Amino acid sequence: MGTVAAVADRYVPEWASLNPIGATYAGIAGHDDAVTDLSPDGYAARADLDRRTLAALASVSPGNERERVAREAMVERLTIEVELFDAGHTASEVNVIASALHSLRGAFDLMPTGGDEAAELLVARLGQVPAALGQWRETLLDATDRGHVAARQQILEVAGHCEAWADPDTDDVFPSLARRASRDVDQPLRIALERAARAAAEATAATGRFLRHELAARGRTNPACGRDRYQLASRYFLGAVVDLDEAYAWGFEELGRIETEMRAVAGQIVPGGTVDAAVAALDADPGRAIGDTAAFRTWMQSLADRTIADLHGTHFDIPEPVRRIECMIAPTSDGTIYYTAPSEDFSRPGRMWWAVPQAATAFSTWREVATVYHEGVPGHHLQIGTAMTSGDRLNRWQRLLCWCSGHGEGWALYAERLMDELGYFSDPGDRLGLLDAQSLRAARVIVDLGLHLELRIPRHTPQGFCPGERWTPELAWTFLRAHTRLPEKLLRFELNRYLGWPGQAPSYKIGERLWLRARESTRARQGAAFDLRAFHRDALALGSLGLGPLAEALSRL
Repeated sequence: MGTVAAVADRYVPEWASLNPIGATYAGIAGHDDAVTDLSPDGYAARADLDRRTLAALASVSPGNERERVAREAMVERLTIEVELFDAGHTASEVNVIASALHSLRGAFDLMPTGGDEAAELLVARLGQVPAALGQWRETLLDATDRGHVAARQQILEVAGHCEAWADPDTDDVFPSLARRASRDVDQPLRIALERAARAAAEATAATGRFLRHELAARGRTNPACGRDRYQLASRYFLGAVVDLDEAYAWGFEELGRIETEMRAVAGQIVPGGTVDAAVAALDADPGRAIGDTAAFRTWMQSLADRTIADLHGTHFDIPEPVRRIECMIAPTSDGTIYYTAPSEDFSRPGRMWWAVPQAATAFSTWREVATVYHEGVPGHHLQIGTAMTSGDRLNRWQRLLCWCSGHGEGWALYAERLMDELGYFSDPGDRLGLLDAQSLRAARVIVDLGLHLELRIPRHTPQGFCPGERWTPELAWTFLRAHTRLPEKLLRFELNRYLGWPGQAPSYKIGERLWLRARESTRARQGAAFDLRAFHRDALALGSLGLGPLAEALSRL
């Protein structure tokens, strides 16, 4: 693929050596015995790599259309990464779902636990956790001294995560990992695992104390990030520039449209009944209830496997390695549902994970059908797996490291809607679950933009909610309670996520909107020659990229 590919392929191993934790997530072999340098110098080194790579890309010319797409994608992604670092946001990030702390802890979920070799890698990496967390604390204090600090409430919430992870009576993350890895190893290695895990747990608890008793006192009292930072965050998560005020107004309209559909579907479940009555009927239906996490995981796996079998050769051509997915129960009780990519050689498959609240004892399947399509096929698993098997079309950076939330989460939300178009939500209960999930995604466009830009609520909306008032976290909670049906603990987590991660939550629904626009633009341009299966094939063949470069690339097909 010529010089653009050469620049991209040089970037990957250097990035992996500077970010071993990221390498584990990307499935790049050879780095599982190391941790990422979380000191200020470590962050600066990674930003320097991005700058040098941008300079190299500026000196090369694409030799063909594939190289042009690759160059546009890489320039867009690395440019916004550097801008975020220069603005002080990268090193100061602390929120309930995405921080260096969460990445460090989560990488252990992806490491094998069977046999001596796996145990030795775990001992090596666990042994470096205390130093890495010490570096992270140093970085946060340095960023704070420079005027960049997270909101106080986010810091306190993450302190609570540390406390739960280190508590033997709750998640007990590292000691439980050591116990799983110790089953088939000799006594000295078992002792080394236990010692390293105990030290990692103690360092995690110490980090929790630092966050709660030192950093929180310096945290921002106002969770709103303001328009300038939000514009930057929105560009990062979408890979495109959008009119934020127009998106805010559209969110109210889109939520109104979805809720109109929900009322119609509810009437099919409980004739003449409300949405809440339909939800109660579905939750009381024993045919839709699963009583424990093991059975729920089996249900997820079965649905994911059936969907792959149904869609392969009909609506998609699914590469053979991508026809395998693993459904997992996450080892922690905080957070929500997420997907992790396969390793580069597919020895580790793609996985969808459920972080099950500790109090959860029963599950309603009608709520989760859309989620399986979102995380599995035709959602994240198909999109990411297709890119990873496209070595003949995409360079290594495109296959392993390029990710844009608006593209990825927008595609996954588009995939849910596509499954409805293809007839997979003929059951009214499952369709109400789809619409309920969609209503959450629309509501958080409103809440995220409203809170961080400190906007007033319009006087005329389909919801008629508190017209003229300015958004506060308390109003956001009331609004979400009225327009979503998540359990209270999960909804609290969601609101905290929006408050601490500006611009990310709207990327799902706005990303879906931009995917739909791209499809309709292609349909209009191609006329009678438009073929939906070919559109999906051609779009996914481009790999992950910002939604701006995606639209440009599709316009040239």
